[in-house]
Amino acid sequence: MNIEDFMLTCPSKKILGVECLGCGAQRAIVLVFEGKFSEAFHMYPAVYTLLLFFFTLGLSYIDKKRKYGTFLMSLVVINLVIIIVSYIYKHYYSDFL
Repeated sequence: MNIEDFMLTCPSKKILGVECLGCGAQRAIVLVFEGKFSEAFHMYPAVYTLLLFFFTLGLSYIDKKRKYGTFLMSLVVINLVIIIVSYIYKHYYSDFL
């Protein structure tokens, strides 16, 4: 049994043939849990900040006494910047190196 058999397919890639901003995130998370940290980062550079975001989001539902809003919004901005920059680099600049 292969874990990739259970992964969601990207509608953008399937229908249009173009990767979206989230392509590679599922595989990168699997690589993290397999202990392949460097490979996970190369697959999807925002994987660690994304995992931190989801961990903090879960923690915010458990720990109601503390306010996590500012930290969560900071992580959203950081993730968006990393995702957009890595997408642009992957599709427009990696061919030149």
